[in-house]
Amino acid sequence: MVKIAGGIVWNPKLGIVVVNQNHNSWSLPKGHVERGEALLTAAKREIREETGIPEEKLTLVGKLGTYERDRILHDADDTPEMRQITLFLFRTDHKKLAPEDPINPEARWVGVNDVSSLLTHPKDKEMFESLKEKVLT
Repeated sequence: MVKIAGGIVWNPKLGIVVVNQNHNSWSLPKGHVERGEALLTAAKREIREETGIPEEKLTLVGKLGTYERDRILHDADDTPEMRQITLFLFRTDHKKLAPEDPINPEARWVGVNDVSSLLTHPKDKEMFESLKEKVLT
């Protein structure tokens, strides 16, 4: 099983960051944990790569949880793959989103109540809904 780390990044004035992947799906910023890398380190790195938010502009609120789901298949050549996703909650006052990763070409601030409707994978929607209250407290 592939380990994935990422986060819910919340700016109280702008909302939650959601990222576009491969021009055809929307997700919370997250990605592969590299060999020997801590989950929190990977989450911060992936958020920076996919949103352009500098790691020093992220304030860790806490670990939200871990869930499993299959990979989103983007084309006929993709192979199914189970993922174990660990999410952290971060707050930021950073505003400008400028993704560094060409596979994730767009990031946008979305109102807390609109995030689930934009997320592509049903498990991501389900997990976000179960965590939404923790984000707002």
